[in-house]
Amino acid sequence: MIRWTYAFIDRPTARVGLATEFWEAVTGTRASAMWGDRGEFTTLLPEGATGADACLVVQAVGGAGGAHPDLAVEDVGEFTARATLLGAVVENLGPELTVLRSPGGQPFCVVPWHGQKVRPPVVGGPGRPESRLDQLCLDVAPAAFDAEVAFWTALTGWDGTPADHREFHALRPREDLPVHLLLQRLDEARPASAHLDIACPDLAAGRAWHERCGAVPVREGPTWTVMRDPAGGVYCLTRRDPVTGR
Repeated sequence: MIRWTYAFIDRPTARVGLATEFWEAVTGTRASAMWGDRGEFTTLLPEGATGADACLVVQAVGGAGGAHPDLAVEDVGEFTARATLLGAVVENLGPELTVLRSPGGQPFCVVPWHGQKVRPPVVGGPGRPESRLDQLCLDVAPAAFDAEVAFWTALTGWDGTPADHREFHALRPREDLPVHLLLQRLDEARPASAHLDIACPDLAAGRAWHERCGAVPVREGPTWTVMRDPAGGVYCLTRRDPVTGR
């Protein structure tokens, strides 16, 4: 059983400072000290939210970066074994971290659960519309989409729901976990990737706030706006309820 979820914001090492400052601003968090063997991780801590547990981490990586989920569980070995039975491939096996790829090639990690249980709150304030970074969208090539939906549904045990737009399939946990999953069927065959989704009912105000923080708009969708952060990473503002995610 998945007890907590993280969204990892993977950005090129040379620009990770820009990414950290930007994501601090738009998520209402503060950056921890850098940690990891090479100082490659920075946790974004909920600012002013008493008792809230962190669920966002910026990671310095080689290449263009992207995003990936970390799943916190009580028994890493058991969960990893189940993931491999479902078709995942282990890339690195460590005492506190197992790195895997889904059958379609999406990286994800399995880590021990350390009692996290309080979801960070919706953020907002003067000049900043209410929003919450609450979803990772897994971008999947057409040929792999059905298999990826089956894999992630079985692995998480979450409720799967086809979304209003046929190219999307939402996975929602019954527990109050901070980061949910959405699978998107792409129009082209390309390697698996993921991007961040921010629930923001007022898209125009959200776009304006993010532009003031340094992002640039890429394109508009029916209920979303694609943005690019100062480190070059693409993400979406989506017209969803930041409390329920729907």
